[in-house]
Amino acid sequence: MAKIVVVTSGKGGVGKTTTTAALGAALARSGQNVAVVDFDVGLRNLDLIMGVERRVVFDLINVIQEEATLHQALIRDKRCDTLSILPASQTRDKDALTSEGIERVMNELRERFDWILCDSPAGIERGAQLAMHHADHAVIVTNPEVSSVRDSDRIIGMLDSQTARAQKGETVEKHLLLTRYDPSRASRGEMLSVEDVVGILSLPLLGVIPESEDVLKASNVGAPVTFASPESVPALAYFEAVARLEGKDIPVTIPTEKRGLFDRIFKKRGS
Repeated sequence: MAKIVVVTSGKGGVGKTTTTAALGAALARSGQNVAVVDFDVGLRNLDLIMGVERRVVFDLINVIQEEATLHQALIRDKRCDTLSILPASQTRDKDALTSEGIERVMNELRERFDWILCDSPAGIERGAQLAMHHADHAVIVTNPEVSSVRDSDRIIGMLDSQTARAQKGETVEKHLLLTRYDPSRASRGEMLSVEDVVGILSLPLLGVIPESEDVLKASNVGAPVTFASPESVPALAYFEAVARLEGKDIPVTIPTEKRGLFDRIFKKRGS
C-alpha cells in the first residue's frame, strides 16, 4: 500500500527541500515508484533541486482546480524512470490550496505510486497543515540549533492533533532527521549535540546529515545529492535514512570530528 510521507519543519532554511529530493531519489533508485510533491505554493524550489524547472507546464494548483490532469502535471525524472515530481505553482498563493482538492490528488497519487513525499512549507500555516494532513509518516527536519528544535516541537504537536490520522485516533509515525551537523562545532558547544536534540524532541532518529559542500554542489547542478554524489558522506547518510524509513533496523551513523595529522600526534603525546 502506498505511503505518504510529509517532510516538514517549523523553521525555514533547515534543508527540508534538499531532504525531500534526496530521500525521494534514494527510494526511486531501489526500484520503487516515487512521487515528490511541492506544497510550497508561491515559493517553489523542489523543481530547481530536481533539475526540472524548464519542464514545468502544469502544477499542483492546476490539478487541484481541474485545469490539468495529474498525468499532465507530473514530470518524470530523466535519470530514473521510477521518480516523478509534482511542482508547486510559482504565481498563485496558498489560498488556492483546498482540502477537497488535496484529498483528490493524494488519493490519485496513492493509486499510482509506492511512496509520496510531500515537501511542506516551513511553519504552521495553512500550506503546512494541508501538506501533513494525509501523512502516514512525518520526517521532521531540524538543525542543531535551539530555535530550530523549539519550532520542531510545535510541528510535532500539529502532527498529533491536526492530521487525518489524529482525527481517527491514530498516530502519524514521526522520525527526526538532523541536518547540517558539524561534530567539531558540537564538541566546542557551538551547536547542540545529537544527544541534546534527541533528548529534547524525544523522537526516533532517522539520520544525521553532516554539513557538507556536496549537498550545495548537487543543488546547484539540479540534482539530489543521492544522484549527483552517491558515494559522498551526506548521500550515504540519506541512503541509511531511507533504509530506516522502510523499517530496517540499522544503527545511525553519527559524524565524528576529523583530526589532522598534527592533532593526532599531539593527542597521542598528551595521553
